[in-house]
Amino acid sequence: MPHKISFLLLTFILSLAMAAQAQYEPNWASLDRRTTPVWFDEAKFGIFIHWGVYSVPAWGPKGTYAEWYWRHIESGRANLVAQPELRAFWEHHQRFYGANFSYRDFAPQFKAELFDADQWADLFARAGAKYVVLTTKHHDGFTLWPSAQSEGWNAVAVGPRRDLVGDLSKSVKARNLKMGLYYSLYEWFHPDYREQVNNDGERRSVGRYVNDHMHPQLRDLVTRYQPALLWADGDLDHNSSIWQSADFLAWLYNNAANPNELVVNDRWGKDARSRYGSFFTREYGKTGVADTGVTGGKWEDTRGMGYSFGYNRNEDVRDYTSATELIHELIETVSRGGNFLLDIGPTADGRIPIFMQDRLLEIGNWLNVNGEAIYATTPWRVTGEADQIFYTRKGTDVYAFALRWPGSELTLKGARALSGLTVRLLGHPAPLNWRNVNGNLTIEMPSNAPANNRHAYVFKLNAVE
Repeated sequence: MPHKISFLLLTFILSLAMAAQAQYEPNWASLDRRTTPVWFDEAKFGIFIHWGVYSVPAWGPKGTYAEWYWRHIESGRANLVAQPELRAFWEHHQRFYGANFSYRDFAPQFKAELFDADQWADLFARAGAKYVVLTTKHHDGFTLWPSAQSEGWNAVAVGPRRDLVGDLSKSVKARNLKMGLYYSLYEWFHPDYREQVNNDGERRSVGRYVNDHMHPQLRDLVTRYQPALLWADGDLDHNSSIWQSADFLAWLYNNAANPNELVVNDRWGKDARSRYGSFFTREYGKTGVADTGVTGGKWEDTRGMGYSFGYNRNEDVRDYTSATELIHELIETVSRGGNFLLDIGPTADGRIPIFMQDRLLEIGNWLNVNGEAIYATTPWRVTGEADQIFYTRKGTDVYAFALRWPGSELTLKGARALSGLTVRLLGHPAPLNWRNVNGNLTIEMPSNAPANNRHAYVFKLNAVE
């Protein structure tokens, strides 16, 4: 009898606890009560992947997004663009594929026959990334999972004939990385989304698209794969009320199988950017909208290694950012409290281009030595000095990043030594000598820079203010 009473009491307590859990209402005031899970702020570095039918033509003029191929060729076909760089999409398409070859005709050529999910996940882990974000559906509407709402226009029905989202999610999670899923709210040419003018001259509502296509598709996606991060995009045509974003997010927060790890971004409507969500987003250092929220909350900067997010065969070595420059961007972003989401564009057959692999491995090698100054850190009271010195903090330790080898000595104007200070150069075996000069901390450098540390140099200071 006592055991039965204990069991009933435990059941009652658990029921009360479940009832007391926050239930979110479909409005931003309620949704904003939710705190961002800690893992995202500690992760700092993630890999973005743009991969789909657009990876077959894999082309755009330099300085454009190759993943916008379908939109630009149709605009060119209709003579709706005046910009030469955008008209070049249509001219290229006519020349190599013919005017009668449609974008949908590329889908059978998106075969992903060389795609190895374990190989990809191993590379991401070696790169030092802590999370991965895969484009499950870009603005062309083609899904990388068997979506019932995209019948005949998904990776199981045509092309690879496999669940690419499921395969990569399994491999990424097996390596203890967080799996994120990108989803475009809009689709350029979905019949229920395209703006058409009826006989009364009024624009057609997108309500049917939102209710019958977008929301069911989103619910299916997160229910199937339980991502740790949901990265929305394609939102700027409408306010969040038209997308019914708060309704979806309330459902998500109240029903997700993994509510304690789930993170979402801010791209849920043109009124939501830099205002709502777990974190705010930037591209190439810009938000594209008012930057007010970025300075007051968690944020993430994303960029490609070249300019395009999807693979662009028209970009060459001169268009790609070096590993050193990418590491410097990672350092500056983290020093200011952000995360760095670096994009790769695989080929249509499922390979990650060698130069992209090389950049990732270079970053991983640097993080193997210096990662303690990046992961799970916070900004220090001084962000940086003249764009050459940046700082982070973890507990009582402060890390100073020098983007260039300073020579015989390094002076840190932002740091003042306290009693018991020890200075270490990560990757170097012995502590470094130091002295105070005119109130500044001056560090005596070793004769040679550590060979495994050539992109940037990190000094660990255990007692400074």
